Amino acid sequence: MTISLRHQHLDQMQPWSDRQHLLECLSATPEAVDVMTFTFRSDKDNWFRYLPGQFVTLELPTAPEPVMRTYTLSSTPSRPFSVAVTVKAQKDSIGTRWMFENLKPGMRIRAFGPLGDFSHVRHPGEKYLFVSAGSGITPMMAMTRYMADTAPLSDITFINCSRSPADIIFRSELEYLARFMPNLDLGFIVEGCGRTDLWSGLKGRIDKAKIGLLAPDFMERTIFCCGPEIFMDAVRSMLEAHGFDMARYHQESFQPAQAATPLAEVSDDASTEAATSIRFTMAGKDVACAPGQTILQAARGAGVRIGAACESGLCGTCRVMKLSGEVEMSHNGGILDDEIDEGYILACCSRPKSDVQIEA
Repeated sequence: MTISLRHQHLDQMQPWSDRQHLLECLSATPEAVDVMTFTFRSDKDNWFRYLPGQFVTLELPTAPEPVMRTYTLSSTPSRPFSVAVTVKAQKDSIGTRWMFENLKPGMRIRAFGPLGDFSHVRHPGEKYLFVSAGSGITPMMAMTRYMADTAPLSDITFINCSRSPADIIFRSELEYLARFMPNLDLGFIVEGCGRTDLWSGLKGRIDKAKIGLLAPDFMERTIFCCGPEIFMDAVRSMLEAHGFDMARYHQESFQPAQAATPLAEVSDDASTEAATSIRFTMAGKDVACAPGQTILQAARGAGVRIGAACESGLCGTCRVMKLSGEVEMSHNGGILDDEIDEGYILACCSRPKSDVQIEA
């Protein structure tokens, strides 16, 4: 009877919704030097629906103002009752340092997503080459974990570049998975090897020779790449120079937020267009929106707070409900079609075409 009731309860669970639910921290686990994995569950009885390799945006309650930070999910949707992000804290980190110092089990935070196109589910291939550097390993780990659970015979060559053996994230788990995935080949490239009796990886930065050594058939593989921009540029340039079919190359990056265009500058550039009015219903403010100005820019100028992270239509953090009026929205995948059908828009990349009402 107990098992039957438990199964009935699971059948009645609904997917997690970033509009209705918070994330509750379950654990904080060290992974490598300045790297932690934070695992979350829903604050209600929900399960998580996403694609391996997608990301979420966390609203972190730093002082004096909260900050938005976007992180790839390192967990796999084949284990749907929790999600995890694996983050590396840099010296100048604000949000990530706050997580390291303050985020403890039991704490609840707001999150947006999951979103993103960087997934082998969206770009399937017969065999894969995952190339990563540093914390860029996280989406590769999510996809590998998913295939380990659902398709353990998948053909994957997994190359990761790190500064030292101690900096390799998920090394032990990858070596464990390789025991049960006969077509998972691991290749680690490190800048400094340290004691050679403890490490047998390749030394130095990634280049054509090392990729050719670790993945001799790389020209036949579907390639996913993630890491610092300079790293991905080097991989992409090498593949292009070698004549690789770039339709089978996919990379993940989060571009810096675009600076808001000053009001006067927008007005000068679009002087032939008429200004529109935005009604922010929750704030109770009517705001003039200059021609060419985004709803997010108008909100900031009026002191109306709308959360935003990437400001390029990618992360979905600035999603708001449009109650009336028309806008022109040019997004980069940060909003779903069914959300648009419901009336949601992204404030960072939406410009009014008429007077509008926004729920903010």
